[in-house]
Amino acid sequence: MFAASSNEGKLREYRSLAAAADAAIELAMIPNFAALPQFEEGSSTFSENAAGKALHYSRLFPGLVVADDSGLVVPALGGAPGVLSARYAGANANDTDRYNKLLGEMRSLKGGSRRARFVCVLALAKAGEAVGLFSASAEGEILEAPRGEHGFGYDPIFLFPALDKAYAEISREEKNLHSHRGKAFRKALEFLLATDGYRTE
Repeated sequence: MFAASSNEGKLREYRSLAAAADAAIELAMIPNFAALPQFEEGSSTFSENAAGKALHYSRLFPGLVVADDSGLVVPALGGAPGVLSARYAGANANDTDRYNKLLGEMRSLKGGSRRARFVCVLALAKAGEAVGLFSASAEGEILEAPRGEHGFGYDPIFLFPALDKAYAEISREEKNLHSHRGKAFRKALEFLLATDGYRTE
């Protein structure tokens, strides 16, 4: 199975999840991904972006393709950053730029106004046809300052209340157990293993 992404952090999570499920599924990034015609994630929903991306790259590369669209949703900001999470601070911004921009916009918000959730929609496609669509979320709140050294993206500022830790403070195994992407990917794995979908040529 090939991941339609250039994000090494996502690939590590996918592989860890597959290993934890004892699933005999090999995961790799699509070779020369950056050289392929890129899919523009211009839709207003995670589902449309994930499905569109999986279908697009499955037409360009043989085999089962997995793609996801995920992001951070803050109700007090009207749902922002939402589907723009990866581009929230501009096209050339890094993770620190993005979460610092969000922290700045939330500086005056307290208590329940800092509630947030991570959302992930994961799509599977093969040869331009949809195989499955799976979604999950994780509830939490936005910290006032970053904590921890693990993870990527907005992990340092996302507090997971059940553990009273930021995503960036927990192990990969703990994050995979509780995270939006972990839950969505396990749904996809269960589907593939039940249908032998990963064996199709």
